[in-house]
This record gives sequence, structure tokens and C-alpha cells, in this order.
Amino acid sequence: MRQSRAAGFDEFVAGRWSALFHLARLLTGGDRHRAEDLLQEGLVKLWSAWPRVADQAPEAYLRQVLVRAAARSARRRWWGERPTEELPETPVDQDLAAVVEERTRLESALALLSARQRAAVVLRYYQDLPEAQVAEVMGCPVGTVRSLTSRGVARLREVLSEVGEPVK
Repeated sequence: MRQSRAAGFDEFVAGRWSALFHLARLLTGGDRHRAEDLLQEGLVKLWSAWPRVADQAPEAYLRQVLVRAAARSARRRWWGERPTEELPETPVDQDLAAVVEERTRLESALALLSARQRAAVVLRYYQDLPEAQVAEVMGCPVGTVRSLTSRGVARLREVLSEVGEPVK
């Protein structure tokens, strides 16, 4: 029993790792280290719930755990120290550099949103979930999701247009 439980869990994690890590990274405002911690915390909780959720919707369960843990983390985060510089990524190709630059701009802009706005925008537009499912994951009414999403997108447009390039 334990071996089949571990095998199913391992397959799930191996198959979805990249997407789950990217989701965690977006939920933490682009902070790779916090995203790793967040995903690790979520996977520990998923492991203990695996027998219950393995046949149902493990990704939906993990998504909900990640969103709630990210919101908790944002509420207790200490803002006394902030890193002042980041090492630049070395571009491999001119096209790749533009993609990385655009992703970095978006992650920086997402980091300026509140944790709930960021979660609503990421779940709605990156994960492409319907409003009802986002509301379920976040534990709030659909109207709140609409409001958070609308305000979050408006703030993103404002921040990204300050750089001087129009947002599509």
C-alpha cells in the first residue's frame, strides 16, 4: 500500500513540478526561494492528504493549499530588509532575452499587488480557472474574485504602462 501511494505521488509531482513551481513563483511575487519553500510546504500537506485526494483532484487541492499558504506568508512577512540587487540572467538568444525581460517585468508588477489580488489574477489568467473555481480556492464569493481581479489587472496596467510601453 505504502509503495503504491508513494509511486502515485511521485508520478504526480514529477509530471506537474514545473507548472506547480511556476504557480508558486507567481504567488510569491517572483521570489524563487520563497516559491520553493511554499511548494515544499504544499507538497508536505498533499502527501498527508494523498490517500483522500489522489483519485479526485490532487492538483486542485494543492493549488488551494498554495494560495492559502501564500496569503498567510504575505500577512506575516517582515519588511525590514529587502534585497537591493539581483544578478542578471545571461541571455542565450535575443528572442529568449525579450521573453525573460517580459516575464521579469510581469513578475515584478505582480509583486506589487496584494496577496489576494495576486492570487486572484494568477488563478484567473495564468491558471485559466473560471471565477467560481477561483472563489472556491480562495474561500470567498465570486463577486470578491471579480473585484480583486479587476483591481489587480488595473494596477498591473498602471504599473506596466509606467515603464513606457503600452500593455496589450
